[in-house]
Amino acid sequence: CYTNVLNMLDLAGIPILSKDRKKLNQIVVAGGPCAYNPEPLADFVDIFLIGEGEEEIVEMVNVYKKAKKESKSKEEFLKEVSKIEGVYIPAFYDVEYNEDLTIKEIRKNKEFAPDKVKKRIIRDFDKVYYPESFVVPSIEIIHDRAVEEVLRGCIRGCRFCQAGFIYRPTREKSIETIKQQCNSICKTSGYDEISLSSLSTTDYSKIEELLKELSGWGEGEKINISLPSLRVDGFSGEILKNVKKMRKGSLTFAPEAGSQRLRNVINKNVTKEELLKTCKIAFDGGFQNIKLYFMIGLPTENDDDIKQIAQLAQSVVDLYYSNENRVKGKSVKITISVASFIPKPFTPFQWEAQATMQELERKQLLLKSVIKSKKINYNYHSADTALIEAVFARGDRRLCKVLYEGFKRGFKFDSWSEFFSLDKWLGLFSDCGIDPGFYANRKRNTDEILPWDIIDCGVNKEFFVKELNRAYDEKTTENCKEKCSNCGANCFKGGICYERR
Repeated sequence: CYTNVLNMLDLAGIPILSKDRKKLNQIVVAGGPCAYNPEPLADFVDIFLIGEGEEEIVEMVNVYKKAKKESKSKEEFLKEVSKIEGVYIPAFYDVEYNEDLTIKEIRKNKEFAPDKVKKRIIRDFDKVYYPESFVVPSIEIIHDRAVEEVLRGCIRGCRFCQAGFIYRPTREKSIETIKQQCNSICKTSGYDEISLSSLSTTDYSKIEELLKELSGWGEGEKINISLPSLRVDGFSGEILKNVKKMRKGSLTFAPEAGSQRLRNVINKNVTKEELLKTCKIAFDGGFQNIKLYFMIGLPTENDDDIKQIAQLAQSVVDLYYSNENRVKGKSVKITISVASFIPKPFTPFQWEAQATMQELERKQLLLKSVIKSKKINYNYHSADTALIEAVFARGDRRLCKVLYEGFKRGFKFDSWSEFFSLDKWLGLFSDCGIDPGFYANRKRNTDEILPWDIIDCGVNKEFFVKELNRAYDEKTTENCKEKCSNCGANCFKGGICYERR
């Protein structure tokens, strides 16, 4: 999507390079998970907001209004904004490289700029601003429903998952707050469906009590409650009752890996027995369609791990036909969807190499060859787009020239297959003197300076290294509810993790 960012600026008549935007009325701001590695967009964005923006945005706008009133220059405004915690201004930093193209040093060129930018975090999730009144689209959209965020963060610690670490620590809203906000959102928007959103909603500590409360309210108001995020080990008959009211087609779970060995490597604390138990609950409840999400190309993965994806799916098929409580006369349909692993910043796997495109394609075909049942549908994502995503996920600011040249050549909508062309991208990299394999397929040393080391996500690097070594040893780490793993988030801004509470 980065090429679209440049096209959007161009369509708006805004100079694309931040150095060409001299006036105070042309400030480009970016945030969200991708901002945790801001460097591939460093030449185009004036301000990156790192972390949770509810308070940060208000503080930034207040500084802007004051600067505008006092006729301050853009430089003066950026100086004042840089004092706000969570603000990263790429123009205030320079990067020096080694002969082997790795980073030698990231240093600030303004004395007042912070040495490291700490992410912003919301302490009291019940009191922070939440949008209960907003513009409702007049056209049909994909997620055409209201959304209520019930918790933020994740207790799990899956080693491939960036969101699970950058949103730490886990914080929940009270049931009272959730009910009030759901009621307000539906009244002001007119929606008759509300989705309980989070990284893992079934990990809400009082999930069954919450669903009971909301179900009673929803039935009275004729509003459907949906759960978008289901975990294999957090599924129960009580949850199924609520899910059945909304989902008539299929249920989706994410074992992520076929073998228990590899699930231990990635710290996906889910067993085959738990998956089959959950599927039995679903089959007992009248479901015949199950979707299972997996990844290929994970660290330490071998061909047997790939083959066990098919074996696990077959076990679910066999379970259905051995289940006396299944819906008689109906066939089962198991869909396995397989994505390519992409190493992401601020995860234990941030140093790992992505499997080459050829290797990913070989593994995709291997899995296809061992699926024998017609009850199993197999979908997989293209390996060529995964290569480009891996490049920009872990890239540095030298990629800015690639993006800029791509924009000038008409690159856009690159996440759409009809627009994406790997040959054009590879030609673009070659013309810019950039080797995409340097960013995607190269394994890094844990002492290497990374492009995103200027950011403090609240989880310390020592923890990531420890988790990487535990992955190699095929050892799992307890989730945050079971035991504090001392990741650093527990003492971040005063300590608000599960153990401290």
